[in-house]
Amino acid sequence: MNHSNRICDLFRIRYPLIQAGMAGGSTTPALVAAVSEAGGLGTLGAGYMTPEQISSAVREIRRRTSRPFAVNLFILPEPGQGPHEQEQRQKADEAWRLLAPLREKTGTREERPPAVWSESYREQLAVLLEERVPVFSSTFDVPDAATFAECARLGIRTVGTATTVREAAALEEAGVDAIVAQGGEAGGHRGTFPGENDGEPPLVGTMALVPQIADRVRVPVIAAGGIMDGRGIAAALALGAEAVQLGTAFLTCAESGAHAVHKEAVLAASDESTVLTRAVSGKHARGIRTPLLDELRPLDSRLPSYPAQNALTQGIRRNAAKAGNSAYMAMWAGQASSLARRVGAAQLIEELVRETNERLNRMGGLKL
Repeated sequence: MNHSNRICDLFRIRYPLIQAGMAGGSTTPALVAAVSEAGGLGTLGAGYMTPEQISSAVREIRRRTSRPFAVNLFILPEPGQGPHEQEQRQKADEAWRLLAPLREKTGTREERPPAVWSESYREQLAVLLEERVPVFSSTFDVPDAATFAECARLGIRTVGTATTVREAAALEEAGVDAIVAQGGEAGGHRGTFPGENDGEPPLVGTMALVPQIADRVRVPVIAAGGIMDGRGIAAALALGAEAVQLGTAFLTCAESGAHAVHKEAVLAASDESTVLTRAVSGKHARGIRTPLLDELRPLDSRLPSYPAQNALTQGIRRNAAKAGNSAYMAMWAGQASSLARRVGAAQLIEELVRETNERLNRMGGLKL
């Protein structure tokens, strides 16, 4: 594996290996720091965190490592200011009534729908700027040019997520330093921008997406989606990526904060275990098929969009997790989950580097 390329130089890391910023608690400060200490780029998934929680986590990461790390945020309208807000409120009220049986099954006691659906992106971003985190990564939309300019002034590197060539071009035009090309195999939420999420989202696979984005933009490309071992990393580099981002691979690490039931489900998964669903959160996401996903599917057309639906099911999923009830948990995972391993983050990085180098050396002698 090339230990000196644009990504390694940009982020000051030893290996072009990035741990994805999975929101929801799996990316603990311990995991982020362990990845960075091992030579990769650990990422705190802060999309659901309050500004105070982000600040505390960033300081804990810095207590554990002096190496660079990233913080990922969801680019969303400010609470109460989303498009079609009144329509979404009406759908949320109806959906809350439709979800009553699921609340009953999980012992979820709620008197009314949540009034606020998400954290303030602007307030979250302010913490990242104040803390001068080494890398700011984003998902779901393009940060404005002023944000990129301020990050550059403060010495903060930036990464954006694209699921299409058009999204990648928009990120580059706005001033991003590097782009994650997220293939349809990826676990968790699709990074698709607003306006491209009408009906089915773009599901261009990693193998098709990476070279098309690499040909279109000048900034370095980071491949993501279905990459779990050295074979996938070597393939991504051959396709034109200068780094890879892995999520599910780190989900089962010892330092991950993912629920034990979630980890075991990933470790037991097959190539057919995951499905794409909009019904859990209002935005398409890939996860392990469970009764929760099956029971929500018939209601899909009557449910609001993200983040309203995500807020409506949060209590249900949280109570299920507390009880260890996998049937009603949302266990996000990618299509290559069967390749997951039960190791620590440092050992995973070591194995990925070794596997990639072995694969690249073997490919060096190949000819058509």
